Amino acid sequence: MGSWKVLLTDGLESNGQEILKKIAQVDDRPGISADELLTIIGDYDALIVRGRTKVTAAVFEAAGKLKVVGRAGIGVDNIDLNAAKERNVIVVNSPLATTVTVAELTLALMLAAVRDLARADRTMKEGKWLKKEFEGAELSGKTLGVIGMGRIGAAVVKRASAFDMQVLGYDPLIPADEIKARGAQPASLDELLKKADMITMHIPLTPDSKQILNADAFGKMKQGVYIICAARGGVIEEGALLDALNSGKVAGAALDVFAAEPPGLTELVGHPRVVCTPHIGAQTVEAQARAAEDISSEISRALQGETLRWRVA
Repeated sequence: MGSWKVLLTDGLESNGQEILKKIAQVDDRPGISADELLTIIGDYDALIVRGRTKVTAAVFEAAGKLKVVGRAGIGVDNIDLNAAKERNVIVVNSPLATTVTVAELTLALMLAAVRDLARADRTMKEGKWLKKEFEGAELSGKTLGVIGMGRIGAAVVKRASAFDMQVLGYDPLIPADEIKARGAQPASLDELLKKADMITMHIPLTPDSKQILNADAFGKMKQGVYIICAARGGVIEEGALLDALNSGKVAGAALDVFAAEPPGLTELVGHPRVVCTPHIGAQTVEAQARAAEDISSEISRALQGETLRWRVA
């Protein structure tokens, strides 16, 4: 074990911890408060978080020894990247670990939305047999619009193709020929909004993507469209989605992420045509084990000055 110290604030599977323990002292403090983090972070060379812990500018300011922050997962919107750069702290993530898991959840959410599975299950448990109320829709033959054609978006396209769906792909950062190679027909955002029967989001939350699905976007969509989101809360304007659901423009939605988490029992969460899950996109045994291994290996590389695979900042 080396002289480095690594702090875990949101837990990490044992396979990842074992990698870290070969070179460092590992302190596992799941659920640590923001105030307590500020008081102890100065003792650590590395910090590994998931989505709960907010690595703010104040954290970086208090972290005199900190060399690297790792996100066990993809999204780094809970880490102040500008503050990291100012303090010369490396930020890494594990972008490959959850690709399959999130893609599979996306298809599950899609099926749940079009077949009203949550309400069917709930009413059965209430002792009711409402068979005639559950006339859903098929995925086969429908046009799926995929906003974000990165690893997860491409994995969704592959699985949607197995359902005989036609797929439109929009991603301003990926060339049209690459979108085609990933199995989708390249489309502008406006074209996708107008033609898609179902729209799924696979983009990070950035200033450019914030509320990309807003009232104007909903106005361009087909009547009876379905909205699926297992990306990041904030890419959909939730008030506009609620209005679209109430007007019938949106036939149903399935959401794993929310602008504020946990959202509580909001009107959107409680809407009868919305399927909700509590940000479980990465929550499988397999994905968590992969994320732990990947981020621990990357932190180890960073501490030892080796080449990094997934540096974010």
